[in-house]
Amino acid sequence: MTAVKDLTIEELQTLIKTTVEETMQELMEDLLALNNPTYLASIEEARKDYQAGLVKRFEDVFRV
Repeated sequence: MTAVKDLTIEELQTLIKTTVEETMQELMEDLLALNNPTYLASIEEARKDYQAGLVKRFEDVFRV
């Protein structure tokens, strides 16, 4: 792993630019998803299933 102090200015600029772009893309995807009634309904359904004990643990499903 490279320390920030060891980066060139160009490398630091690229790192910051990439991080900001990825974060903004993720934020846009989240905003679009949260404005989708079907998506929100699926979250509500999943929470109800979880509360009712209708879900399985990842480890049980994939035997890890």
